Amino acid sequence: MDKFFTGIATRCAQLMGQPLAFIISSLFIVVWAVSGPFMEYSDTWQLIVNTATTVLTFLAVFLIQNSQNRDGAAMQAKLDEIIRALDKARVEFVGIEHLTDAQIARIREALEADIKDKDDKQKTATPSVERLLERY
Repeated sequence: MDKFFTGIATRCAQLMGQPLAFIISSLFIVVWAVSGPFMEYSDTWQLIVNTATTVLTFLAVFLIQNSQNRDGAAMQAKLDEIIRALDKARVEFVGIEHLTDAQIARIREALEADIKDKDDKQKTATPSVERLLERY
């Protein structure tokens, strides 16, 4: 069941992210708006678009969350593998995604302070980042 849902969620997320999906959605709204005078702007006319948008939005929330969860987990696994593979990396960073926001913020602050303390490394990194930004 999990593999089936993942396949459907991935495919739906890919389709919803395409320009054609936006165009089709826009066309449906235009058709709905044009049909208003013919349906005398009735409750049924309003109910059609309200129901459709509510159902689609409700389903899209779950699809988007599923995609984000999967992408986040995959990215975290890749970063953990990089940490594991590098000799100078600190393995204590593996799994910090399970800490609280406050704990992660303290770790980030400590890392930023550590980088600022190493003046020679900061001096070499800044020009290379600036050159990279100039290219784009």
